[in-house]
Amino acid sequence: MRALIAEDEFLGRKVLSAFLNTLFEVDVAVNGKEAVTAFQIAHAEGKPYDLILMDIMMPEMDGLEALALIRAEEHSKKLRPQVKVLMTTALDDAKTVIRSFHDGEAAGYIVKPVHKDKLFAELQKLGFVTE
Repeated sequence: MRALIAEDEFLGRKVLSAFLNTLFEVDVAVNGKEAVTAFQIAHAEGKPYDLILMDIMMPEMDGLEALALIRAEEHSKKLRPQVKVLMTTALDDAKTVIRSFHDGEAAGYIVKPVHKDKLFAELQKLGFVTE
C-alpha cells in the first residue's frame, strides 16, 4: 500500500512517516501543490496512493484546495476507488471540518498534534489496519 503525507512542517512529516512506514510505502510533499503533482505522478505510474494525510494550512496551496483538485481529477478521469484522505490540522473549527468532509469528501479529520493511537483509530475505521 502507498501513502502520501502532505505536511509543511519537517517534524510533522518525520513523525507521520514513522507512524506509517510499517504499513505503507510513504512519500512526502511539503505543500498542496506538490501533493497534487505526486498524486498525478502516482496514477501515471499505475501505482496510486491508497491514503493521503493532508495538512490544511500549507504554503503555495492549502490542503483544502489541493484536495479539491485531486477530487476534480478523480471525477474527470473516472478514477476509482477514490483515494482515502485524512485531513490533519491545528484548526478545530466546525467550518473547516464541514468543508473537509462536504466539499473535499475527506474520509477523516485529525486535530494536531497527531498521536499514533488517534491515527491508527482512523486507519482502522478506513480498513487499513485490524485490531
